Amino acid sequence: MTINPQRAQALFLAALEISDAEARRELLEHECANDAAVRQRVEDLLAAHDAVGGFDAAPSNPAINATMNAPADPQPGSLVAGRYKLLEKVGEGGMGSVWVAEQSVPVKRKVALKLIKAGMDSKAVLA
Repeated sequence: MTINPQRAQALFLAALEISDAEARRELLEHECANDAAVRQRVEDLLAAHDAVGGFDAAPSNPAINATMNAPADPQPGSLVAGRYKLLEKVGEGGMGSVWVAEQSVPVKRKVALKLIKAGMDSKAVLA
């Protein structure tokens, strides 16, 4: 069954407005009574949202975390910041290197990850 992404997004945003878990559950039961796929998608989105602390949470700055936890000599297969597996270097410059990486948390996807060279990781550069 195909999921209507606009409907899933609208329900996700509506559910975010509800802080009470029971009230959220009731909303999803009512709105998704005949559509288990949309309900599962919305529940997955809510779980991912909660795992990263929400849209308005103070940022942990993944760029800084990734750089501070980067291996000294990155190689394909290296794990960075506990969630990015380096797959392939795609470029290198004066400040660092850019890699195709596989993110594992909160969702599994391919991303571009820039690793800043040692000595270039001041707060001003990272910002």
